[in-house]
Amino acid sequence: MTKALEDLLGLLDLEPIEVNIFRGANTDEDRQRVFGGQVAGQALVAAGRTVDRGTVHSLHSYFLRPGDPAAPILYEVDRIRDGRSFLTRRVVAIQHGHAIFNMQCSFHVYEDGLDHQFPMPDVPDPETLPTVEERLEPMRGQIDDDWFFNRPRPIDQRFIGDLPWMRSGQPKDPCQQLWLRTNGKMPDEPLVHAAVMTYASDMTLYDSILQPHQIRWQDQQFMGASLDHCIWFHRPFRVDEWLLFDQDSPSAAGARGIARGLLFTQVGELVASFVQEGLVRLRRREPTG
Repeated sequence: MTKALEDLLGLLDLEPIEVNIFRGANTDEDRQRVFGGQVAGQALVAAGRTVDRGTVHSLHSYFLRPGDPAAPILYEVDRIRDGRSFLTRRVVAIQHGHAIFNMQCSFHVYEDGLDHQFPMPDVPDPETLPTVEERLEPMRGQIDDDWFFNRPRPIDQRFIGDLPWMRSGQPKDPCQQLWLRTNGKMPDEPLVHAAVMTYASDMTLYDSILQPHQIRWQDQQFMGASLDHCIWFHRPFRVDEWLLFDQDSPSAAGARGIARGLLFTQVGELVASFVQEGLVRLRRREPTG
């Protein structure tokens, strides 16, 4: 296991401080706000720590306020219902006395039923694709080396096609594909795999919204943020094995865009579906004369 992955698992290993209350740490990185995938992953772990059976099958969450990277986050879990087949939890993340995030999630005790899925797209094998670092190596010294080269990464991402955050000069279709897996072997606990995938999904899902537009995160007139994040877990998976993340964006309007994703194993099993809505606000330019 790499040090970066060890640090991520430590970030998701919450401290219980009272019944149904957990405390999550933050990274030492210099960020303006806490990464949304971190908060969502920690909230899922908090909910899962109050469940004695079943595995998570869905979560629906809203980002309410930017998280403060300099302060710990408290997670309060409401045990809404424990049924025979389904267990429901609500989690509120709190900083400085205010809710910054909430999540509703449901756990299901496995049972047999109908089974079908969309087929997996025909894509290159992940081992034939370069890493992000390899693709950016020719640009070393021209971009932020500390962010792109010197920062340890717990998730290995292999993009199919252009990197989404690099400006190409031509509008693209509102879709993207990448393979991903953790940089190292994971423990066997299904909740931890679901939490790491929740964390990783927020790293790229939003980017498909920007593909048709000549706008990128670094543009001064652009303001983007995740508004909500929803996941449905269909089948068991391991996030330390290659997973194909097939993403698209059906619409952007009214300063909001929506992105969808399907997650496949390397043998073609559809294991999870994702939907995220994001803020895509353009700030008005101030007159110069």
